Order: sequence, then structure tokens, then C-alpha cells
Amino acid sequence: MTLFPRRSAYVHIVTVETFKPEISEAMAAYDRYVVCIDKTPDEFQASLQSLLKKAIKAYETRGPELRHGIALDKYVTVILSQNDNPRPFCGVYFNLHSPYQKAASCRPSKAKKEIIGGEG
Repeated sequence: MTLFPRRSAYVHIVTVETFKPEISEAMAAYDRYVVCIDKTPDEFQASLQSLLKKAIKAYETRGPELRHGIALDKYVTVILSQNDNPRPFCGVYFNLHSPYQKAASCRPSKAKKEIIGGEG
């Protein structure tokens, strides 16, 4: 359980269960739209719950001027955002990735001779 102090004397308890509707919606989107060779739907759900716990922890320990708690892995980003209600907004974002995407070149490029004026 996590307690989120508000500006008033009211305190709201936030847990992974608080965001059950968002988890269900993300699971449905994952089943329907996401092709992921690395994770089964059950592994995705476990990963999502773990990320949500981390986002709650980040939200709980954020600085006084910060409004978000964020947790992410290679495939999913979870963001909790402060708003005017006791319950923070919860966003679940799928990180787009293609196994066919070319890897960036890690080798440094060779220096090219620059021609100045009429020199050649």
C-alpha cells in the first residue's frame, strides 16, 4: 500500500489494484494488437504489474515539484500523473519496436578532408 499526500489533509491509498481497469485495457490491447515474440500474455501481465509497482514507488518518492512516476522496460512504459483528483492518472504505452529495424552503426565515421576556397 502506498499513501499519496495531497495538498489538503486528505490522503488516498494507491495500490496496483487501484489501476485494475487500466491493466485490463492494456491486456486487451496487447492480446489484440501487439505481436511480441519475447513475452506471452501472462508474462506481459506480470511485467505490467511489476512496472506499475515501480511507477507507484517513483510517484510516491518524487520531488515536490514533480508530477509523474514513470517505469519502463523495452516494450512498455507506465506513467502515473498527478491531477486534481486523489487517484493519479495511469497511462500504459507500448514502445514500438521492429526486429527488422536496422541497428545503428557503432563505428566512428572517418574524417573527410575539407576543401577551403580554391585549394584542392
